[in-house]
Amino acid sequence: MKVGIGAHCRRTSRAAVLSIAAVVACSSGSAIAEPDSSADPSIPVRAMNSAQPAPNGSRLVTAVQGPGRVLDLTVHSEAMAAPVSVEILPAADSSKPAPTLYLLNGVDGGGSVEGWQGGDNWLTKTDIEEFFADKQVNVVIPIGGRGSYYTDWRAEDPVLGRQQWASFLTRELPPIIDSGFRGTGANAIAGLSMAGAAVFQLALAAPGLYRGIGSYSGCARTSDPRGQAMVDIVVGGKGGNTVNMWGPPDDPAWAANDPYLHADKFRGIAIYVATGSGRAGPLDALDGPGVHSDPVKLTDQVVLGGALDSVASGCTRQLQDRFRELAVPATFDFRDTGTHSWGYWQQDLHNSWSVLGAALDK
Repeated sequence: MKVGIGAHCRRTSRAAVLSIAAVVACSSGSAIAEPDSSADPSIPVRAMNSAQPAPNGSRLVTAVQGPGRVLDLTVHSEAMAAPVSVEILPAADSSKPAPTLYLLNGVDGGGSVEGWQGGDNWLTKTDIEEFFADKQVNVVIPIGGRGSYYTDWRAEDPVLGRQQWASFLTRELPPIIDSGFRGTGANAIAGLSMAGAAVFQLALAAPGLYRGIGSYSGCARTSDPRGQAMVDIVVGGKGGNTVNMWGPPDDPAWAANDPYLHADKFRGIAIYVATGSGRAGPLDALDGPGVHSDPVKLTDQVVLGGALDSVASGCTRQLQDRFRELAVPATFDFRDTGTHSWGYWQQDLHNSWSVLGAALDK
């Protein structure tokens, strides 16, 4: 059910959060490679020669042809002192200027030891390559950042390392993308699960950078006791310590990064927020996307995925009430059914494109 601001707030119990906790616990210069002779010539590998470094020195290191329309970039991040993998689906006509849509992955960051092709991410789990094939927009999918909330951490974490994702995503990567892909300077950002909160936090960190925000199955209220518990679960589930991220629970950084507390700052941005109810829906079946007739996988999707989207639904209703209170326009899509799974997030992206695409065309 898709609604505007105004639905009654339904709060999620602390017991639900704790039940989720129990389950979840369970070089200088650029070297641009020439495209392979068998590669799709529409992929503008050579055009990346025009990519300019970011003001702080972050730069494109390599660009090589990936499978299909995908272009594999390696970008050196000065903030993280490390290379970052970034996947690009170039705009339909690479000879013309195009806006940019940044798509963020969930808690695992979208990668694996085999790289993005072995991970759970927008490219491997959805139809975005086909969906955006005829659209004049550059689609950018960073790989990495597991358990990071895509934020700037105050200290290096013993397990997760140096996390400075807000700096990378808002200050280092955009000028490289815009100069290499004829970017118009118009940007939107969307993400799921952990990134469903991070997209709002990144907009707070970089006012004016994004014209549109898409948030799918996220929990944007992060500094109240329940929100802090959820953040602890997500970060701790990947071995990280939130004290290294935003400090102890009473540190002001928690409130500074809470979109709920700063909802008034999203006025003027096109916003689309979606979540399932947690009840099994039409895609939660043996023949559903990604299930592959595996009853164990289906059970996990229905039980764990159902619990996660039940919590996300409660958080999302709180955010909706806050936007309504402040008269901040936004579109909310509360699905009557649906779990925390890629089939629904693909639908959410499709449904949100009318909002995000319109914002990018302004």
